[in-house]
Amino acid sequence: MHPKLIFPLTAFLTPIVLLGIALRLLLTPLFLQIEYNMPGFPADEYGFTREDRLRWAPYAVNYLTNREEISYLADLKFDDGTPLYNERELSHMDDVKRVTRGALNVFYLALAGLALLGLWSKRPQQWAAFRQGLKRGGGIMVGIAGVVAAVVAVGMFLIPDLFWSFFSGFHTLFFEGDTWLFAYSDTLIRLFPIRFWQDTFLFAALIAVAGGLGLALGIKHNA
Repeated sequence: MHPKLIFPLTAFLTPIVLLGIALRLLLTPLFLQIEYNMPGFPADEYGFTREDRLRWAPYAVNYLTNREEISYLADLKFDDGTPLYNERELSHMDDVKRVTRGALNVFYLALAGLALLGLWSKRPQQWAAFRQGLKRGGGIMVGIAGVVAAVVAVGMFLIPDLFWSFFSGFHTLFFEGDTWLFAYSDTLIRLFPIRFWQDTFLFAALIAVAGGLGLALGIKHNA
């Protein structure tokens, strides 16, 4: 493959891979442990303790990455026998799984493509183009993730409506109407309040920025 193709393809795939790595890291029980133990994480006014959240939230995260049907969540019940999720919540989680699996599939394809480009780039000129594509892609990722991190940080500490506008806009890209809005007493909101999503976007941006900086600064032009 000509170096003039290797460079742009690598630069294009690199940010996708970095975002995919961030997403996959956040879809783990470890992130839940970190998040629910963050200073100032809001208590649930309807009674969930930290232990309750750590008991129930992993089911939601696991559902997004496993091959189970929605019954995996629908069959969950509180100790008094009432369902953990209502029909509206279950419908949304079904939609979220579809979006999440689509995003992960894109990540896996991009990762495979990037690996193949690296294996293909055997000649010195091709290898140089691949390395510079990684460097450029890392720089692009720093720019994109830096903007997201800034929006989230400003929304968290200065202008709360800014994050809500960003959060709403994000949801309108993937979900129809108001299907993603719930009552404060619903389980999804009790497990994943707005602070959870602020931290999630911030962590994802920081992970992506770290990876992007590593590539952008770690790869020399003349190497």
